[in-house]
Amino acid sequence: MMTDNSHTHHLGELADELLEKARGATSGRAAHSVYSGRYLKQALLTLTAGATMAEHDSPPEATLQVLRGSVALSSAEDSWDLRVGDLMTIPPERHSVQAHEDSAFMLTIRTDVS
Repeated sequence: MMTDNSHTHHLGELADELLEKARGATSGRAAHSVYSGRYLKQALLTLTAGATMAEHDSPPEATLQVLRGSVALSSAEDSWDLRVGDLMTIPPERHSVQAHEDSAFMLTIRTDVS
């Protein structure tokens, strides 16, 4: 049984806080590192409705899980509409993310892949 709660996060409460920050940011975005270990990184990201994470390179292995709202993940060739509960493997190519509505999602990245 784990007794050290120093790494415990309530994702719903954290999403609420980050969405408030995103609403006050000109970019419409906010993020918080939830976990950073030797082989794995996780971040909770929020986007307000219509906000976009511009096209960027994909890490070698990563997933995106929608916790609140809905987003579109788009590459040059495809686009996927994701909603609460959806978990998607991010394709290993340049991509962008746009929020259809105020949204929160968990990004998980494997870091030991070169």
